[in-house]
Amino acid sequence: MASQAPIEVATETLTPATGNDKIHSDHRASLAALCLGALGVVFGDIGTSPLYTLKECLHAAGGAEFQVADLFGILSLMFWSLVMVVTVKYLCFVMRADHHGEGGIFALLAIVPERFRMNAKRTGKVTGMALLAVIGASLLYGDGVITPAISVLSAMEGLAVASPRLAPLVLPLTCGILVALFAIQRRGTGSIGKLFGPVMMVWFVTLAALGVYHIIQEPRILSALSPHHGVNFFLDHGIHGMLILGSVVLAVTGGEALYADMGHFGVRPIRLAWTFFVLPALALCYLGQGALVLREPQAVAHPFFAMVSAGPATYFLVLLSSAATVIASQALISGAFSLTRQAMLLGYLPRVTIKHTAYHTEGQIYIPEVNTMLAIGCLALVLTFRESVQLAAAYGIAVTGTMAITSILFYIVSRHTWGWSRWKAGGLLVLFMSFDVPFLLANLFKFFDGGYVPMLIGATLIAGMLIWSHGRTSLLEKYASRFSSLDKARPIMDRWLATRVPGTAVFISPSADHVPPILVHHVERSRSLHETVILLTVERPPLPVVAEDARWRMHPLGDGFHRLVVAFGYMEEPLLLPVLEQAARASGIALDSAETTYYVGHETIVARDEATFNRIPEAIFSYLNRNAVHDERRYGMPMDHIVEIGAQISI
Repeated sequence: MASQAPIEVATETLTPATGNDKIHSDHRASLAALCLGALGVVFGDIGTSPLYTLKECLHAAGGAEFQVADLFGILSLMFWSLVMVVTVKYLCFVMRADHHGEGGIFALLAIVPERFRMNAKRTGKVTGMALLAVIGASLLYGDGVITPAISVLSAMEGLAVASPRLAPLVLPLTCGILVALFAIQRRGTGSIGKLFGPVMMVWFVTLAALGVYHIIQEPRILSALSPHHGVNFFLDHGIHGMLILGSVVLAVTGGEALYADMGHFGVRPIRLAWTFFVLPALALCYLGQGALVLREPQAVAHPFFAMVSAGPATYFLVLLSSAATVIASQALISGAFSLTRQAMLLGYLPRVTIKHTAYHTEGQIYIPEVNTMLAIGCLALVLTFRESVQLAAAYGIAVTGTMAITSILFYIVSRHTWGWSRWKAGGLLVLFMSFDVPFLLANLFKFFDGGYVPMLIGATLIAGMLIWSHGRTSLLEKYASRFSSLDKARPIMDRWLATRVPGTAVFISPSADHVPPILVHHVERSRSLHETVILLTVERPPLPVVAEDARWRMHPLGDGFHRLVVAFGYMEEPLLLPVLEQAARASGIALDSAETTYYVGHETIVARDEATFNRIPEAIFSYLNRNAVHDERRYGMPMDHIVEIGAQISI
């Protein structure tokens, strides 16, 4: 209570009006800063969709031979997709499903009842809910590969509009920007993050201004806001008209990022920025492009860049759109890093190298392996498809698949976690699926035109996640079958143990219920053991951050043995030494860092005929296990105090 006194005294020196004004002023300033930050991170992907969406839709509707009624119908479908999918589905409902402020597929999985995400029989198989989360996360990687490629390529194509002589430079410049983008990832986004919001603000203001200018020239385009134009489009074209949704969905790509990034800025800033700034700017820009095409049909080839006259204005727009697409790409790349880290800590991916690029911000991380794979994938897509129109065919399946999975997971949460009635939760599911399923089916028709790319990426990652999860479960079961408890292992160790030596030994144990085999193996080979032995297990609960009072649990086991269980959330860096020292002091253990030895085990998977794991998955798991980051690097342990003990295990 003493720490609160200065605050009370300081408040009394202000008149009520002045104090309230200051509080409200600070609140407005912080809220404005959060809204500005959300513009630069959350809305980068969906904010650059005007570069290619209407062009792709009109191309699918016949190109230069489009009908005026089709233009109005497409614009109506685009606008109401933004309203129903982004505003209604994500902002009004899905973003309610936060887990300690965090959003995204894995956070959604964490708040479902345990029976939906845990296998009661402990067979190593994932539940249907966990499988859906794995599929949705894998598809997001496909989005992360395609978004930088199509966004930067679309921006560079503006050069060909400004001057046809510059067309040969489009591909080299696109590849150069992508290489530079991935090369600077190791520096982190902290140094340039402050520029993201202002640049995107200029971008959205430019979109709105250009849209208003062309709407004034052709105001009848405003009637496209009426939903009856979209209905008439389907009535005129029948089932074939449903295929246009495969292009219309490009307008809502990035909607999933609103949910995935809500932990960075909070729900309210994202909702305010979308409702009063982003949505109006996007709607005005799309309507402005439609007005231009209505007045000048030849602009259908590049409606966005045709909104300005050829010359310096086009070059400015290319420069601004390039900056916007780099920011949009940065958001997707950072999202892939965060997704990889969450999947790794939840046990669905092997350990990788995680480098924190900012001391003050935990979420700013860099993963070299993921960065390299994304860079190779983006460059391969650009060089293969060569045009944004062609690349757009590969875009959509990953997004719509993730949207549908999110709807299903949200139904489970609302029905079984929140206790909503069947008609309320089911009604929302039907509403969401009435958009998600047509979008997904329409994009499936683009499979052979490039849609196989995200499907192939997703299938590869799904297989890898499931193999790793199953393999690690089988490995833990193998450990448990050898020595289930310290009481059973002690008689075996006592037969070999000749002496206890001074100091402390820390054995990394995969399970808090079993003795690590490397402990028994060490005693068997060395005939000695330290006076103090700590069996240390790291748990990864489905929480973004673990409370400090629940960080560790120390249990004395007798005769110098102690069991230490440490927990880290999936958004935390698992540094063991500070926690180990704190737990030792609190438990009265004399822990001298200079005299402490850390024992880690490295498994070599040996294939045998009687192995329960199939040969091909076993070979894949063995490869992943060999190349995973070892515990000593993952937990920040001192390398000069590490003793590695190898073991051959068949699973």
